Amino acid sequence: MKQLTWCLALTLTLTTNPLAADELASIKADLVTLLARVEALEAENRQLKSTEVKPEPANNLKLKGDIRYRYESIDVQGKAPRDRNRVRSRVALTTKLPNDVEIGIGLASGSSDPKSSNQTLGGGGSSKSINLDLAYFSWNSHPNVSITAGKYKNNFYSPEKNGLLWDGDYNPEGVAITYDNGQLFSHFALHWLDSDSINGSPRAAVGLQAGYAMDLEQAQLTFGAGFYDVSVQGQSVFRGNPDDFFGNSFTCVDTVMLLGCTYTHDYEQVELFAHLKTKIGDSLFVAFVDYVNNRVADDLNAGWSTGFTLGKASAPGTWQITYIYEDIEADAVFKALADSDFGGGVTDSKGHVLKGTLAINNNWKVGINYFDNVSNVDRGADKDYNRIQFETVLKF
Repeated sequence: MKQLTWCLALTLTLTTNPLAADELASIKADLVTLLARVEALEAENRQLKSTEVKPEPANNLKLKGDIRYRYESIDVQGKAPRDRNRVRSRVALTTKLPNDVEIGIGLASGSSDPKSSNQTLGGGGSSKSINLDLAYFSWNSHPNVSITAGKYKNNFYSPEKNGLLWDGDYNPEGVAITYDNGQLFSHFALHWLDSDSINGSPRAAVGLQAGYAMDLEQAQLTFGAGFYDVSVQGQSVFRGNPDDFFGNSFTCVDTVMLLGCTYTHDYEQVELFAHLKTKIGDSLFVAFVDYVNNRVADDLNAGWSTGFTLGKASAPGTWQITYIYEDIEADAVFKALADSDFGGGVTDSKGHVLKGTLAINNNWKVGINYFDNVSNVDRGADKDYNRIQFETVLKF
């Protein structure tokens, strides 16, 4: 456009058309003004193109999931041994929206149990249940701050993903706020246990956690503390049978028929944790300790877990082994949200956990988990609890 305009102006200047000198000068002035206007419009158009809000591309959608097949054998003292085959399947779809907003929807196999997505095979090959596992939106209101609401992944930090306070499959429902600048982090959350007032007063677990990740020479140390308030004293169970308190203390109106049973204590859990990552030779080495105390229970109110992992099963042919020792008294934690495997999913248990994992490729792992635990440690007669799991997990 620019060259064409200049050529036109030059042609008019050199033409032999017998125009008066003042008319020719006027035309030339008009052409210069027109050229300036065209250049201004082109600059404005370039500016508009650079600031134009374009639709989000279709590839902004992300689909991920996993399938796990597990065989396990459970041997509890005084009970017949139990063997079963189980599957777990999960799929989640996430997408980014304008203004740093993410939404996610996920489905998983399982039942209404918030701590397990497993389905036991059987029933003559009957179809298995699928449930809403995730349904949330998350807004990064600041580069280091996110606000999440709905049903989402647990935002509280668990060193080496141990289950002392939280089961790995537990996806809370409520509101969570996270701050993380790469070193200092803090998490706040309100997790609804029952939000419908028709069932009585709404109940929620409220928690605040803070920690710091510091770089050491060839290592990283993360440490912190948390406080979690679960007000359930005088409240019946939220799911399952009326006496499913998972080892926590309870009282009943009818102790024979187990009627009118309610929690004896609230759970004001104070947590202290430390998590170290370093290397032994060429292998990753991770060690952790996690301690909790329920400050409103007079006794049987403490629990702790410690362990290590050597290696990392990620690339094809790589492996890792994990050892954990845990001791959890009856009223140390609100067990309805904590690990469902250790000690049969109840408190008043202690013992060892040994895990081994091998990566077949980047998406496929096989593993073995062994639980050598004792339950009824402080109440009643000790019971040996042994559980072994063989599993294969494929992710996409």
